[in-house]
Amino acid sequence: MKRLNGKTHKILLIGDISKAFLDAGDIAKFYEVHSDMPDGITVAAKNNFTGIGVVMAGTSGKLRSALKALREANRDAKIILLARMCEEPAARQLVRGTYDGRSLADDYLICPIHLSYLESYMSHLVGDRPGVSQGVAVKGEIGLATTIDTRTKRKIELLEKLATEDDLTGLKNRRYIWEFSRQIIERAREENGRVTLLVFDIDDFKRYNDAYGHRAGDEVLKQAAVLMRRCCRQHDVVGRIGGDEFAAVFWDDPQRQPAGTEAERRSAMADHPKEAIFIAKRFVRELGKAELPLLGPGGKGVLTISGGLASFPRDGSTAQELFQRADEGLLEAKRSGKNRIYLVGKPQSNIADIQ
Repeated sequence: MKRLNGKTHKILLIGDISKAFLDAGDIAKFYEVHSDMPDGITVAAKNNFTGIGVVMAGTSGKLRSALKALREANRDAKIILLARMCEEPAARQLVRGTYDGRSLADDYLICPIHLSYLESYMSHLVGDRPGVSQGVAVKGEIGLATTIDTRTKRKIELLEKLATEDDLTGLKNRRYIWEFSRQIIERAREENGRVTLLVFDIDDFKRYNDAYGHRAGDEVLKQAAVLMRRCCRQHDVVGRIGGDEFAAVFWDDPQRQPAGTEAERRSAMADHPKEAIFIAKRFVRELGKAELPLLGPGGKGVLTISGGLASFPRDGSTAQELFQRADEGLLEAKRSGKNRIYLVGKPQSNIADIQ
């Protein structure tokens, strides 16, 4: 039996573990696993689990009520959401959400991960530290000896951040944007949803670097990042994909469907989603009011962008196709005089012309 700080820790996993773990075949040796959410809630009510891991894949639209039920079933357990990249926005919302004075979930991890990492993370979350005795693993209890102290956990979190975020702007990096786009398109295909990709860069960015120095150029990039995040909805994902080139991924969040969305979704093949166009136009307006002191007295309102908007399933069926089409729109915008965003599939159609 494995005991940490004199306590026996039992872990319950709920959902399709193959969607969350790289070594899913080993999990049954150490954990209580239930693929069905109602069964998992029933088991949670009858056992004193230290931690509950919930696989988000396959629970779209139902997870909030399920987490409330888990809180009622086992009030002491730490609940960790096991999320794919495309589920991270929803995971953040659930961690911030509250029920009966507590958060719906205590934290989330981006998957796929190894079993040992969840064990280490869960040990830290419940307050364990290294230096504990090792024992024989039995089903339903933490079965690996590895634990991590606070310093090691922070190093791991820093490495994870560096692997997914752009260090200058704080936006998601190219790798994250590509993988998120791939996953969210797969999800949209299964759920008859939509995904719209905006790819844009800052007009004449090299001129800012040459005239004012790289510090001013960095400030331009950071200001563009702040404004884009401010204009987007909470669940949309914004990233820097290299140099002065950015991307924003707009998608249907099933947790936040506004009135009329279903009708618009049914016409997705006929037109670009209105939300994405509205956000892109708002971003262009905000850039036109930006103040950049490092560019001198003329620094206000000097930023313009060129970009392309492409939508799934209208303009492409994969992430690669969507990026290719959006890039084509960006290049057409550049050739046509800059300071515009073109809609793929609508020749010479700038979003500024759309009412």
